[in-house]
Parts: sequence; structure tokens; C-alpha cells
Amino acid sequence: MERGYLNVEQAAEYLNTSVRFIRRIVAERRIAFHKVGSHVRFKLEDLEAFVQAGRVEPITRTTYLGRAA
Repeated sequence: MERGYLNVEQAAEYLNTSVRFIRRIVAERRIAFHKVGSHVRFKLEDLEAFVQAGRVEPITRTTYLGRAA
């Protein structure tokens, strides 16, 4: 892991997911990546941004009832 860039296998390990999933989100252009010749590389910041974009807030009593408690 030089200068904060990861290859596909390292990105899959970092996100605790499969290589196949990483390749799919790259093909669907759902994550930012860098092309170095024929190689795909990811910045740690881009992986974190992808994870944060999928964040779902928990339901609270206020949001469930649609009014102030």
C-alpha cells in the first residue's frame, strides 16, 4: 500500500467484501477509482466516501411518528 492507493484485492480486504463486489461497483461507476494503465487503484479517502454514502440513519421515535416527541 504505497501512498494510500490500494489495488482491487486490497480494497476488497479493506471493505471486508469480495473482489467480485469491488469489480462490480467499478463497472457500474458507483465508486471513484484511478486507472493506471490497465490497473485500477483506489484512494483510501474514496473508499471511505463510498462507505459513508451508504450510511443509513436509525429510526427514532420522532422520525417514526413524524413529529416532535
